[in-house]
Parts: sequence; structure tokens; C-alpha cells
Amino acid sequence: MTTNRAGGSFWHPFSNMAESLERGRVVFTGGEGCYLIDRDGKRYFDASGGLWYNAVGHGREEIATAIGAQAARLAACTSFDVYAADVTLEAADRIAALTPVRDPRVFLTSGGSDSVDSAGKIIRRYFALRGEPERTAIIAREGAYHGMHAYGTALAGIPANHDPWGDLVPEVEHITAFNAEALEERIAAVGAERVAAFIAEPVIGAGGVFPPPDGYLPAVAEICRRHGVLLVCDEVVTGVGRMGSWTASERYGVVPDLLLMAKVLTSGYQPLGAVVVSGAVAEPFFEGEGAWLRHGYTYSGHATACAAAMANLDIIEREGLVDRVAELEPALPRLLGPLADLDGIEEVRTAGLLAGVQLDAAWFEERGVAPARVADELRGHGQLSRLLACGALQFSPPFITTEEQVTEFAEAVAASVAAFA
Repeated sequence: MTTNRAGGSFWHPFSNMAESLERGRVVFTGGEGCYLIDRDGKRYFDASGGLWYNAVGHGREEIATAIGAQAARLAACTSFDVYAADVTLEAADRIAALTPVRDPRVFLTSGGSDSVDSAGKIIRRYFALRGEPERTAIIAREGAYHGMHAYGTALAGIPANHDPWGDLVPEVEHITAFNAEALEERIAAVGAERVAAFIAEPVIGAGGVFPPPDGYLPAVAEICRRHGVLLVCDEVVTGVGRMGSWTASERYGVVPDLLLMAKVLTSGYQPLGAVVVSGAVAEPFFEGEGAWLRHGYTYSGHATACAAAMANLDIIEREGLVDRVAELEPALPRLLGPLADLDGIEEVRTAGLLAGVQLDAAWFEERGVAPARVADELRGHGQLSRLLACGALQFSPPFITTEEQVTEFAEAVAASVAAFA
């Protein structure tokens, strides 16, 4: 098979390439603030913040300058064994300080999927070192997204992400989301002596933007403590300010044993993720004779990625963007909520600077239209979003977004859905 189309060799992630090429690529050549610019010069409001990650907006010269300066001074060096770049150590300390994790240690990765796999392996090794090697099972939830490496695929509660691959990691259990009793029952069924951890997104993200009921996260944290099960909060989406606090764990009143971060750490300017591990879990690796963790990545602690994170966090702190999210949060139900009254839209769910606009699949089916067409229609209105696994449009814009831009998004969604009436 050959193609003469420019870029024809590129295989898009999360795509049906035959369908994607038929619909036509959208190629971006620039970005400014909350907007992306395609090669025809058209501007689009980045309503999904890339893939949840852009906090400070596109085209921030301060971050670009920090990246260039670091690359010129020391682009990268190994972090294996005794080595590290100075900026890597600074970034690790800064990330640790953002979290409620007690006595934290920070294992750096290249992104969220890396962080999930790393957490899974650290957990298994921890229990083996504690003399409990039979603790290998990890409990996850329906609707969960935990990246697409082997562990994350196995933990996925989104059938389309999990089922085509089979059970890549067999020691995984799934329970109903937001049901603390289901966790208690599954621990009893599997046997507490075999359960290593429970992993949860504080707000389910790619599964559709579902915030937790009041008291749910403290309830599951108490169950985990009682059974000696580690609590893992996957904050790849919610961490670093998107919930109007530095972490969703802090907002919902829980202290996880491991906390996973990525995305907003660099606002997408460089790939970086982190596993923040409590001192208690890190203890067998750090104290006494210690123990090998034979795990890591070529770019773990990558110096240039860490420099991007430092510059990005500088902007977030200096411009008060976490507080800005908290101030903007009440506007989302007010400005997006009325969409739920329209034909073709079931409901709108919001939390922090996140929203899921749930489309009515039956309404679209009656008209012979795939709901995903709404995202294509939105582009005609200068808005970029995508359909999540449950059929909801994603809204997770940069933290610098204005109420006027939220209103424009709502108007575009209404017009796009109406186009199929």
C-alpha cells in the first residue's frame, strides 16, 4: 500500500485510519492562547485543552525559552543509578510539594500511561519486599481510563479500550463506580490477603466526566486502610489545578498512598508524568539495605521536560490560575447546564474546569446520524472537542479561558446538535 498524500505515512493514535483519512485531516500549524490555528489560517477554540493537558494556553514564550535554554545547557542525561540533572531534582521536589501524599517520593515518567504502569509495578514490588507476595490484585472501576500501556489497558473500565486486547494483566478486578460497598464486597470475595491496591480517578475523565458523590472517596479510603490495601488516586487529568485545588485528592479530603500526575504538569509543552509515592510505601526501597526497583524509562526525569514543568508551574502560580479555575467553576453549570434542555442532549456534568455534555444516542440514532458527527460540526463553528467513551462531548479548556469563551462553546454545541434535527 502506498500513498502520495503528504503525511500519508503517519498512523494516528485512537483512530480508524480508513475512516480518518476519508473524513480528512485537520492540520495545525500554530497556537495562541486558547486557540489553535490550522494551515488555512482558521482559528479554533481548544475546548478540550488538547487531551486535558493545556492549562496556560498555547504559544507561551516563557516555556519555550526555558525549554531552549535547558536544551542548550543540558538537554538530557540519564537518571539511572546515582545520576540526575539539577533541574530534575528541583522538579521532583516541587511536584512533591503540590500533593497531600505523606513524606512523598517522586518517580518521574514520560506521561500518564507510564505512571500507571510504574505504579502497578511499584505496588507489586512493595508487597513482595514486605513478605506479602500474594498481594497482586488491583481493583479498578467501570468507566475508568488509566492510560493504554499493559497495566492501564487491563485496568480500563471502558470496554472498547480493554476488550480487544484481552487480559494483559490477569490480576485485575472491576467494580461498579461510586459504590463503596462494592469495594468492600470485592475485597472480601478476592480475599484481603490477595488485594494490593484500589485505583480510582477522583473524577472519571475519559469515561465521561463523572464527579464523585459526597463522601465516596473518604469512604473507600477508609475501607482500603482497614484492609491494608493501598489507595491509588489517578490524577493524570484532575491533578495540578484543574479542580480548583492543586489535587482532587485534597479537594475531596483523601490522602492517597500513591498519586499519579501528568498532563497539566507541563501544559503539554513536553511529555512528563509522575508517580508520587508515600514514604511508607517507599520505605523498603530507601531504608536499610534498600532494594532494587528494576524499572524506569530512558527519559525518566528528562531534563528538558522538567524545565518545561518548572516554567509552566511558575506561570500557574504567578497568574493565580488555580484560583481562577475555582472562580470559573460555578460558571460551567450556569452557562453549559441549559444545554440539557435541548433535544439531542441528555445532561451536562461539571466538576472544576471539566464538563461532559452527554448526547442522546437514541435521538441521533432516530436520525441515522453518529453522535461523533457533532464534533465535526463543531469545527465548523471554530470549536475543538471530541466524543468521550460514553457519548459525551469533552470540555476541559485552558485555565485562562473566559466566561465569554464558555458561552461561545455552549452556543456552538447547541447549533451543532440542531443541525441534525
